Amino acid sequence: MRQGKGPQPAGHSRLMRILRAGDHRQMPWKNGGGVTTEVAISSPDATVSNFDWRISMAKVPASGPFSAFANIERVLAVLDGEMLLTIGNDSAVFMGPASPAIAFPGDTPTSADVIGDVTDLNVMTRRGKFDAGVRRLDQAEVVAHADETFVLFRSDAETATGEVLGVDDVIQLSRFERLAFAIGPENAWLIEIRAI
Repeated sequence: MRQGKGPQPAGHSRLMRILRAGDHRQMPWKNGGGVTTEVAISSPDATVSNFDWRISMAKVPASGPFSAFANIERVLAVLDGEMLLTIGNDSAVFMGPASPAIAFPGDTPTSADVIGDVTDLNVMTRRGKFDAGVRRLDQAEVVAHADETFVLFRSDAETATGEVLGVDDVIQLSRFERLAFAIGPENAWLIEIRAI
C-alpha cells in the first residue's frame, strides 16, 4: 500500500495505520525473475526507478541474481526458508528466519542460492537520503523514534487497543507513537527508516 495522506493532528503527520496483507500491491521483479509484494513506498506516486524508500516482500522461486538498483541501499531479511546470499566477491552467507538482516549496496552484483521455498523482506533506501534498520521484534512494546517505523507481523497478534493482526499485516507508526500488545506476536519484524 502506498503511503497516504489524511487529517493531520497537531504534532503528528499521521496516526497509526494498519496496512492489511490483502491490500499490499503485487508486481513483477525489476529483472522479471519473480513477483514482489510492495508494502509501502515513498513518495506516494513513486515507481521502482525513483522512490526514496520502499518496503517489499518476495517469494524467491529459484536461485539466481538479484535485480540491480543504482544508488540504492538494501537491507534483506529471510522470513521463510533458507538461502546462501553472495554479495559481490564476498563469500556466501547463510540466511534463515533466525538470521539477522544484512545490508548491502543495491548496485553490487548479488545472487542467492535458495534452499526450499524462500520469502524475503527487502527494505530499500535512496543512497545519501535515507538509511534503514531491520530486526526481529523482541520487546513487548514499540516506541517509534525513526522518521518512518513499521512492524511486519508474521504471526497473529492483538494490540492493547484491540486491533487484531494477521500474517503479513503491517502497522505503520507516527514518530513518537507507542505500540503495545494485548497478545504479542511470536514472529514480527521492526523496520525503521531515517532521513540522513
